[in-house]
Amino acid sequence: MNRRKFLKNTTPVLLLLAGGGVSYSCTKPGISDIKKSKLRFAVISDGHFGQVETDYDRYFQEMMSQINGYHKQFPLDCCIMNGDIIHDNPAFLEPAKAYLDTLKMPYFVTQGNHDMVGEEEWTKTWNMPLNNHVKLKGHAFIMATTSNQQGQYLCPNLAWMRDTLEKYKSTENIFMFIHITPVKWTTNGIDCPDFIELLKKYPNVRLVCNGHDHDQDDLKIKNSIPYLFNGHIGGNWGTSYKGFRIIDLMKDNTIATYMMNPTVKIKEHVLESA
Repeated sequence: MNRRKFLKNTTPVLLLLAGGGVSYSCTKPGISDIKKSKLRFAVISDGHFGQVETDYDRYFQEMMSQINGYHKQFPLDCCIMNGDIIHDNPAFLEPAKAYLDTLKMPYFVTQGNHDMVGEEEWTKTWNMPLNNHVKLKGHAFIMATTSNQQGQYLCPNLAWMRDTLEKYKSTENIFMFIHITPVKWTTNGIDCPDFIELLKKYPNVRLVCNGHDHDQDDLKIKNSIPYLFNGHIGGNWGTSYKGFRIIDLMKDNTIATYMMNPTVKIKEHVLESA
């Protein structure tokens, strides 16, 4: 039996409250409604702040407001901005950061191919390294760059990734975040066979979150590991909506994950523990 089983669940509905507020719900309870959560976080990507002929200020302002609104009802432990924060020009890094700083929960960032800044500037701006790992509530978050200052498409640094996975091999769950899809499922993905093979050795890798592919907002599976996509929050192409992904780790170690569109829950999956 595979180490993870996937179930689809529920049709979403948006409940409007008196006074214009929003309640996030669905027509029948999903796992996130009936089980207790021990860790909850949001994932966004592809803001492309500064891209010409896009309303990037509005996109960022609205998305931060929507995530904060969700957080007010369902507290988030953190938010991950998984790459392409800006659109090429390093001058946009600080104003993009100013919007992310309005989030009411801790946040972390990864570098995408349009985040064309050097390591020194990146570290100085975000106060975190290009390749980063943290532990939240006893669970490991591994966040790695898949590009460089020239905007090349790269596989994760294998030596760093191996060392980091070893560090967390006894941790209950590992959540991984890389911008560029490491399997050639999509036009803009690349094949990273050594990285994929490495992940097979660590059964506590629960999922990998990808950005980059603006038109992807569901999951794909490789070697029983789910790779989750979350569309885009900016730019000029992709899914018809700009939304964010929620990942909810339950006390029984099952995971509920779904997209917020941006106030309606869609495409919910249950990832059961081994």
